Amino acid sequence: MTRLVQVDSPGRSWAGERVLVRADLNAPLEVGADGCPRVADDARIRASVPTLRFLLDSGACVAVCSHLGRPRGQRVDDLSLAPCAERLADLLGQPVELLPDSVGPGVATRVRALGPGEIVMLENLRFHAGEEANAAAFADDLAAGFTRYVNDAFGAAHRAHASTEAVARRLDSSAGLLLAREVEVLGGLLDDPAPPFVAVLGGSKVSDKLPLIDNLLDRADRILIGGAMCFTFLRALGDSVGTSLHEDGNAQALALRLLERAARVNCTLQLPTDILVADRFDAGANLRVVPSDGIPPGWMGVDIGPRTAAAYREVIMGAGTVFWNGPMGAFEIPPFADGTRAVAEAMAASSAVTVAGGGDSGAALGDMGLADRLTWVSTGGGAALEMMEGRALPGVAALLRS
Repeated sequence: MTRLVQVDSPGRSWAGERVLVRADLNAPLEVGADGCPRVADDARIRASVPTLRFLLDSGACVAVCSHLGRPRGQRVDDLSLAPCAERLADLLGQPVELLPDSVGPGVATRVRALGPGEIVMLENLRFHAGEEANAAAFADDLAAGFTRYVNDAFGAAHRAHASTEAVARRLDSSAGLLLAREVEVLGGLLDDPAPPFVAVLGGSKVSDKLPLIDNLLDRADRILIGGAMCFTFLRALGDSVGTSLHEDGNAQALALRLLERAARVNCTLQLPTDILVADRFDAGANLRVVPSDGIPPGWMGVDIGPRTAAAYREVIMGAGTVFWNGPMGAFEIPPFADGTRAVAEAMAASSAVTVAGGGDSGAALGDMGLADRLTWVSTGGGAALEMMEGRALPGVAALLRS
């Protein structure tokens, strides 16, 4: 039987160990009043603090590493981790020295000189092409000078990169507190959800969510569909969708197959009964609420309608477990955000186990100030999606021990 060894597992001592911690510090940046870049949203940096604090308080010598943006193997000054090091230092209440690179003799020498309770940050991993290529030579260089490795970057765990996969096989490795909690919560949804299990799924394309819906049909009691992908389902059923975003051809055949399979496995796949439509994609557009099978020509669906929102709320409030991935409409435009807000508020008010799959759902909850009222909001949109699809995550698989 395989298991995930955590940093706080009984019997593990960290005193004097030189620990490489892979965190997800890929935070959005903005230009401050002084013209210097700074962290615009520190949620991912804050999520890394408990594991780092645990290691530092346990007497470990810590170097934290991460990627930032997509420099594609080149040094890009605007994608330096300097703002992240500055913010992490504030959160930890101690200095966090940013090293000039992530690998090389100078880095290895500095790592070996680290004292207990001291922390440094390596420069952006993706300044080296070997990171995304999962190159053995880069992994060797990255591991140089360290005695232990901790992966706490769930948001990058679905990528087989040098810092998430290869290094874990070169050092004595553990899962950080955040990554372990993500695996525990999301794994629990798949293995033993409290019934009834309801999934709320939005997004633009049925083809993107096909593996997720397929996997959830065998586990969920009800799947509530919103977002632009509902129009592909409606069009497949022969309904008019006006100028609403939807997929044609094979995607509609897939939508019909999902509806048919849902009926066979006794899972209710629920579509909207009314739709908020607009005459253009703009905050100042003219709006109407119409039946979902009667979207008029020249109008586009931009959100689920109020009757659908009320029905979805009722289902969520009666659930034992709720998983949400994807907004119900174009929530980034305020007049089109009511459906997404209704789902978010219902999950916040529910007594069920409530989990959001990160990405746009997490962003919506953050914008509405409701994130801390759910059981869990994943820090990894893509990783959470792949895990809920039933796929093995390379960054997690590399940590499993028999």
